[in-house]
Amino acid sequence: MSKATGPTPPQYTYVPPPSAPPSYQEAVGGVKPVGPFTPVVPPVATATNATIVTTVVPIGRTATHMICPSCHAEIETTTRTEPGMIAYLSGFVIALLGCWLGCCLIPCCIDDCMDVHHTCPNCKAYLGRYRR
Repeated sequence: MSKATGPTPPQYTYVPPPSAPPSYQEAVGGVKPVGPFTPVVPPVATATNATIVTTVVPIGRTATHMICPSCHAEIETTTRTEPGMIAYLSGFVIALLGCWLGCCLIPCCIDDCMDVHHTCPNCKAYLGRYRR
């Protein structure tokens, strides 16, 4: 049997893949680090010029694990809730709608309408408020 002779398929040449894409720092114009770690020497604190280093710890609706900025103890904050602005505004709107016999106080009992105040259990320092 004879082999059919038709158009020959086109010959493809191998093209190597391009090099790896640039890193994020190279793409946004950052400078490559000189080494893996560059130590930073803090300034020496004197009696008249004290250096204070603080970190911001986000507080939320639950107790937060942190270091107290007042007594420098590692603590779990103590929380206390009280009605926030949303509770008062919701109660006022409910009262305007005619439910003034006690239904307007319901937002003051809902956890999602409460502000949370954080204090240190050791020194009782006020650490902040989480607003709703």
